[in-house]
Amino acid sequence: MSPQITVEALGIRFDLDRQRRPVTPAMARVRRRCTTEWALRNTSFTVGPGAGVALVGPNGAGKTTLMRAIAGVLTPDEGRVVVEGRVGSLLSIDGGLMPSLTGRENALLLGSLAGIRRAAVREALPSIEERCGLAAAFERPVSTYSQGMRARLGFAVMEQADPDVLLLDEVHEAIDESFRAHLESRVTEVRRRGGVVVAAGHDRAMLRRLCDSVLLLDRSGLRRLGT
Repeated sequence: MSPQITVEALGIRFDLDRQRRPVTPAMARVRRRCTTEWALRNTSFTVGPGAGVALVGPNGAGKTTLMRAIAGVLTPDEGRVVVEGRVGSLLSIDGGLMPSLTGRENALLLGSLAGIRRAAVREALPSIEERCGLAAAFERPVSTYSQGMRARLGFAVMEQADPDVLLLDEVHEAIDESFRAHLESRVTEVRRRGGVVVAAGHDRAMLRRLCDSVLLLDRSGLRRLGT
């Protein structure tokens, strides 16, 4: 089945009171009434094989929430999300990384989280090490890494999973020019073989190179879909 993403009448809400524990009885009385906020609502679209879609909009518009719903991290409160194909996602620079572990140890951990057999990850470690380009830093704790170095490591491991659907949430904005070229090449390869790429961020020039269509979000949900 060809990789694609179908989002139908998607709605995701957050119970703000459940995320804020009152510290005094007085505060508890103030927060008696539950406050619910919809991060996304009435959002529908379809992404077909070979597409590259940019998610744009102001901070708080729901870009990351939509990415997490597509990745299966968040469950819709309304509507549904259907994704066909293997999903590879970088939704956070630090997603899944353990600061106290080395780059090599984190590569094994991320590979397991991505569903790759541990033996296969071990066999692929030389390739991952070469792709991320961290040199001697591969043996150092991730706590010593910059954001760009963490993004390099995460992307190199994700490549090993060979995803059909590639989700990038502002990760491309943390890396340097040399690794951007590698990322762009990989995105082109995924789309050429019929895969789907969804990238969120604020770097319009980079998004134009990665994608050929755009979803414009605001705080009420999907505002516009176009080129």
